[in-house]
Formats: sequence, structure tokens, C-alpha cells
Amino acid sequence: MNKIELAPGVYFVGAVDWNQRDFHGYNTPRGVTYNSYLIVDEKICLIDTVKAPFAAELLERISDIIDPAKIDYVVTNHVEPDHSSALPAIMARAPQAKVVLTEQGRSGILKHYQQNFDFQIVQEGDVLDLGHRRLRFFPLPMLHWPDSMASYLEEDQILFSNDAFGQHICTTKPFDDENNLADVMYEASKYYANILMPFGKIVTKALAQLKPLPIKIIAPSHGVVWRSHISDIVSKYADWGQGKTVKKVVIVYDTMWGSTERMARYILDGLAAAGVTGTLFKMSASTRSEIMAEVLEARGVLIGSSTINTSVLPTIGGLLIYMKGLKLSGKIGAAFGAYGWGGTAHTFTEEMLKGAGVELAASALRVQWTPNQDEIDKCFQFGLDFGKRVLETP
Repeated sequence: MNKIELAPGVYFVGAVDWNQRDFHGYNTPRGVTYNSYLIVDEKICLIDTVKAPFAAELLERISDIIDPAKIDYVVTNHVEPDHSSALPAIMARAPQAKVVLTEQGRSGILKHYQQNFDFQIVQEGDVLDLGHRRLRFFPLPMLHWPDSMASYLEEDQILFSNDAFGQHICTTKPFDDENNLADVMYEASKYYANILMPFGKIVTKALAQLKPLPIKIIAPSHGVVWRSHISDIVSKYADWGQGKTVKKVVIVYDTMWGSTERMARYILDGLAAAGVTGTLFKMSASTRSEIMAEVLEARGVLIGSSTINTSVLPTIGGLLIYMKGLKLSGKIGAAFGAYGWGGTAHTFTEEMLKGAGVELAASALRVQWTPNQDEIDKCFQFGLDFGKRVLETP
């Protein structure tokens, strides 16, 4: 098989799932990878495994390099099944191997697989001697599970970061500098927005924890390996962790008979007149994950919905619940929408926006039935005023 070497004796042995289009509700149009790495030294160490359906491929890639029975250690940086569910298959081939993980990881593995492997529990700063190399461990609890940790290969200065710095993108070129950087950075931002955004403070703390390490390579558990643009992705994580924004507004709406859509378009025109970058998404034609990738760095969020059964359209309701779980920071927002007789969609929208951490910067704009010329002018002015507010917000 094609041997991919990160450094002498350090190999990528993971799997590329070109056909996966959904990752527990996260849209993945470019597929998903399950990255696993093999360190060949006096002791043989496997860093993470893959999703169970790809266990045979993992074993085949390992077998092309060494006999899997010779594996001495399996480091489990994270228990989530996309990283660990091939562990039983690996341990069946290497029953003498120790499974290296945090105490929370041990509990998770026992619960998931009901097998009591030979566990070796590690804490921050613990070191695993592989012979010519040493592997140091950095637990990163709640980034994004309680068991999460990173592993650092000191001599080669490789950070095995698990979910941090990952992207959902499939490619035959495994390194960042072999791919279109804009594509990789977009997928990294989308990954952060949909997976790690609620943990911004923890991200900031983790970056400080890892800052003293000289890093030549970041080897995440999804997507390409970073070797040429490490400072770029680390800088982005620092900005995202601190909730930094740019002068951009994301408008998301859905509509029954087109009135809320007309409102959205005139609001967008007002934003443009204010000198603010705006993006427009019809929820029924978009995915939550792509919208959140845009919301990540946006300063403003406007949500529009027709009123149905005294609330919002189900598509918008689902988005608002999703946003609330992601705990936005540093953003202002407002609601708008058309209604027939009981225009109360804005009440739910405003409540959910506040619950998501968004500061309401304007009263809701509502139109009965369909906008006339005076109401069209009000939509434009609503966008203009909101855009000015965005420009004034530090």
C-alpha cells in the first residue's frame, strides 16, 4: 500500500471515507478521514485507531510496515467511536499491548467495548519511552470530550492533536502544502464552528498549555496533516477561541409564501449600503454546518422566519436550537419575519438568540402578509441601521 511517512519511522495508517456525507448532523460534502499514526521505534506505538468499518484497512496498512502483533502501545487520545471503535480489532491482533489513555478515557473504553484491556493511565506531563523517542501527554479535558488529550513526540516535534486542528476533507495528498490552502482553512473553520465553538475558553487555555512546545508537524485525527502552515492554523484557533469577529453579517431565513424572503433581500441591500459584508442563506436550501462556518467570524446574525402555529418554521427552529448549543460569543443580532394574524415568531427567535449568547441590537422587524413599498423601505433601513451598529461594535 501507499506508505505515507510524516518523519522517519512515523507513518499515517488511517482510513479515508470518501462517501461519508453526514457526521452526527454535520454535513461533510468532502468526506471524512479517520487518522491513525504508527511510530516504529524499539517499542511500537499506534496513535488512535479508526472507525470500526475500516479496521481491516487499518490492519492492512500497519501490516505493510510491521506485524500488528508487535504493537506495544495503543494511545487512545479520544474515546469517540470514529477514533476508537477499531480498538477491539487491534487488541485482538496485539493482546499484549497496553492501552494508554486518561482515567476518563479508561471509563469510556470500558463502557463502549465492555473489554478490560491492559490500561496505562497517564496524566499531564507523563512520558512514554519508546527507545529513541519519547511521547509526552497533555490531557485536554472538554476539548471536546472529558477524556480528550494530545500526544507530543519530542524528538520529531510532532503534535498528535486528535480533534483539535482537524478538518473533514478527503484527499490523496495528506499534507496541507499539497492542497489548496483556502479549501483546507475553510474546512478547518467549519470544523471548529460546529465542533469546538462552545469550548472557546478551553481552546485558549490549551493553546497556552501547548505554546512552549516546538512544533514541526500537527497531526490531527481528521483531514490533512499540518507541516507548512502551522502558524496560520494556530493563529486562527487563537482568534476563534477569543471570539474575534469581522465586520460581516449573516442573514438566515425561511419563508412560506415569499414575504420573509423579500424582507431578507432588502435587509441585505441595506447592509451593503452601510458598507458591511453580508451573506444570505435560505435555511431550507442550506445546511446548519455551512451556516455556522459563516457565523463563526461574523459580528452580526439576523434570523428571519414566517410565523406558523405561533412560532417559527421548523427549519429555523432547528437552527436556533443548534446555535444555542454552540454558545456564540461576541455577536449582535435581531429577528425579522412576515406573519398573517398572530406574528409571534420573533418572540421565540429573540429568546433563542439570547440563549445562544447573542446580544439583541434591534427590535424585531415584522410585516403582515406581504411588504408594501413603505415596509420595503423599512426593511432597507433596518439593514442599514444594523450595519452601522455592526461597524460601531468593537
